[in-house]
Amino acid sequence: MKSNRHWYKRMSFIILAALLVLSACSGKKEEKASGDAKDTNGALSIMWWGPQERHDATLKALDIYSKQNPDVKFKPEYLAWDGFWSKLPTLAASKSMPDILQMDAAYLDEYVSRGTLEDLSDIDLNGIIDPKILDNLKKDGKLYGIPLSHNGQGLAFNKSELEAAGIQLPQKDWTWDDFFKFAEDAHKKLPKGKFPVTDNSADWTWYQYYQTSMGKGPILEGNKFNLDKDMWMEFNKIYEKYRKEGVVPPPDVQTAFLENDPKADPMGSGKVMTRGASVGSVSVLETLLPGKVDVVNVPTGPAGGGWAQPTIFLSVSSNSKHKAEAKQFIKWFISDKEAGKALGLTRGIPLSDEIYKELEPTLQPKDILSKKLEEAAIDKALPFYPAPAGWSEWVQAYDKEMQAVMYGQQSLKDAFTKLDDLGKETAKKLEGK
Repeated sequence: MKSNRHWYKRMSFIILAALLVLSACSGKKEEKASGDAKDTNGALSIMWWGPQERHDATLKALDIYSKQNPDVKFKPEYLAWDGFWSKLPTLAASKSMPDILQMDAAYLDEYVSRGTLEDLSDIDLNGIIDPKILDNLKKDGKLYGIPLSHNGQGLAFNKSELEAAGIQLPQKDWTWDDFFKFAEDAHKKLPKGKFPVTDNSADWTWYQYYQTSMGKGPILEGNKFNLDKDMWMEFNKIYEKYRKEGVVPPPDVQTAFLENDPKADPMGSGKVMTRGASVGSVSVLETLLPGKVDVVNVPTGPAGGGWAQPTIFLSVSSNSKHKAEAKQFIKWFISDKEAGKALGLTRGIPLSDEIYKELEPTLQPKDILSKKLEEAAIDKALPFYPAPAGWSEWVQAYDKEMQAVMYGQQSLKDAFTKLDDLGKETAKKLEGK
């Protein structure tokens, strides 16, 4: 056995050497199958998430850039939201993130704290983006992501089916009391198998909308943990009651939902009459339910409700070997009129007024819906409160513990105790760093 190991080891070195020689000889050959650059090491790698419409539009924009700059080719990779955020931590850990990557406000702080993103403050954006917007996005005076669009959170609803059932439609600036009354009244009038609202119990951000709207502040902010027990119990008891009465979908149906999927989307499938939607994503619902969708802001409390600000960015890897080229591309991406026409509103309302004016005459119903959601969200909007760096374990625990509640596997009291203990423990660890 010992001699066999030596033989395998010797052969491994021989094979490796041969592969290195072949690699050196073929490194500049054209990769026809993938469409990468002729020099695969010189291609700008770029990665983003989104629905198919965004993929198609972005690929078209990349083609335009390569035609304008023949020496620049791209190595694109695009995934759904879950796939993107499952893959990115591995790439970050191995220092192999793409040159350019789409980034979300919910995760920006985390990747900045890891030192994986390049400072982009030296990109000249005068006349393209309002300086106030950029100042609000800086961290310690540095800019780690170039915002791509206005964004905001609201609720989409199936106007056609609600009207057909004689249900009063959600109204702008409605309150949480209005929302719960809508859910209960609509449940009585909808046919069996259809539901007025989804069960968002396992989504910590949905409860946070409630807590912040009532003036109690965000749950997670820096190293601080602020989960209001009485308010949390009150809110979740409403959903507990709704599960018993059938106001919301049963747990197995709820957990099988997949947003923007024609068959599995809660609204697109025709099973639920409302669901959360952002300015950048609501257009997909219009394509799934043409002419049937309308929008309204997130329910409000005394302090306001929901949020409205840029949340989607393009960032550059701190390990990129093509930082200058990446920065040049990003500036082009948000300011070139031809690129703007190709991208449309697939990432929300463009920040450049010039580009939006170019698009306005050709806007389709789905685009007009995005603009309407932005206008609905902005009046009462609160700041966007993503999970800060260091809180990913708590966020995952929230989903797990609340799904156990949804399935009747544990009580609300037990779930709160676990989440509260973990939150306080995490806050102490972060304070000690």
